[in-house]
Amino acid sequence: MAEEGKFSTGTVVLSFVVGGLVGAGIALLTAPQSGRETREKIKDMAEDAKDKIKSLTEDAKDKIRDTYRHGKDVMVEKKSMIATAIEAGKKAMDEEKARIAEAK
Repeated sequence: MAEEGKFSTGTVVLSFVVGGLVGAGIALLTAPQSGRETREKIKDMAEDAKDKIKSLTEDAKDKIRDTYRHGKDVMVEKKSMIATAIEAGKKAMDEEKARIAEAK
């Protein structure tokens, strides 16, 4: 997990995109032009924002998928290592039991 006060790269990028869109929207609303032109620009900006958000969402999904796959591979590898260690421990325990039994 992220430490307190730290943000992921995706969060920072999304914040800048949203901030830029809000700033551009305010600039459009305060610019001296006709209402029709303003509405058209807002519509275009909304479509651009929708496309950017869709792209960022797809990128995030891809990163999550890759991270999941990597995590799954690591778990399989670690599971194999743990199983090997357990088997070695069982073997050592059996050998020690046999050694103790012979010593009696």
